[in-house]
Amino acid sequence: MSCEKCRTKARKIAAETDGVSSLAIEGEDRDQVVVTGDGIDSANLTRILRKKVGFATILSVQKVEDKVEVDVEEKPEPPIPSSYYQYLQCTTPTFHQVVYDPTPSICSIM
Repeated sequence: MSCEKCRTKARKIAAETDGVSSLAIEGEDRDQVVVTGDGIDSANLTRILRKKVGFATILSVQKVEDKVEVDVEEKPEPPIPSSYYQYLQCTTPTFHQVVYDPTPSICSIM
């Protein structure tokens, strides 16, 4: 990548790719894009970079080793109170009654 505009464009394309978790530009001439993440389609990313920016090749694809997690003491959850109050809102029941007219009129609007 010869100019800052091309680097920015490549960075934007790589950042929008699904599965990318981090992105960096490396190399002596800042001409290598290093992308890490989970489930990245490297062939598709290379194809898009070739189409939008120019020359692009895959230098290496490798599995990133999982970081060692430090055991952290888990804080106990606060105890759940044994009794609690639940307030119910009481409403009066509503009754509906259907009334049939013994002499129906011809007018259907009323």
